[in-house]
Amino acid sequence: MSDENRHVAFICSKGNLDMAYPALVMGWAALGNGIDVTIFFTFWGMDLINKNRVDHLEIAPVGNTSMKMTMMGVKTGNLGIPNALGVFPGMTAFATKLMKDKMEKLEVPPVREYMQMLVDAGAKLYACKMSVDMMDLSMDDFVEGVEAIVTASDFMDMTDGAQIIFI
Repeated sequence: MSDENRHVAFICSKGNLDMAYPALVMGWAALGNGIDVTIFFTFWGMDLINKNRVDHLEIAPVGNTSMKMTMMGVKTGNLGIPNALGVFPGMTAFATKLMKDKMEKLEVPPVREYMQMLVDAGAKLYACKMSVDMMDLSMDDFVEGVEAIVTASDFMDMTDGAQIIFI
């Protein structure tokens, strides 16, 4: 058995509230098991580290065929939210509030707090240079804890031998 630590790397490409948590939860579990964690944010995943967006992530019911009202805390049997209803004004805000309330009830930290917990525990956070350039962002736009803006090639070098999970 090698003395070298295991390493897992997450690529976060989506900025929806429901897509923020998989890397956060799995990253926290990995750190708790002594596994090194690197998270690379690209495209809309940049919203998770953008200090002006991180507290305003939403979950849109349009196009989310797996969204169940019961999962969101509404007792309706096993019905989903029909996509047609998702286009009505207020549905995104409604779904977002239901999810945030459910997460708070389960004592799941908000995304910004969860991100800081990961950084404090040793996770490494990086922003994708191409996405930063496309979106006219800079290090000043990011939450505390983002270590650098790196290219995809840099990320591949940094995570050589790591298990890579794309979200």
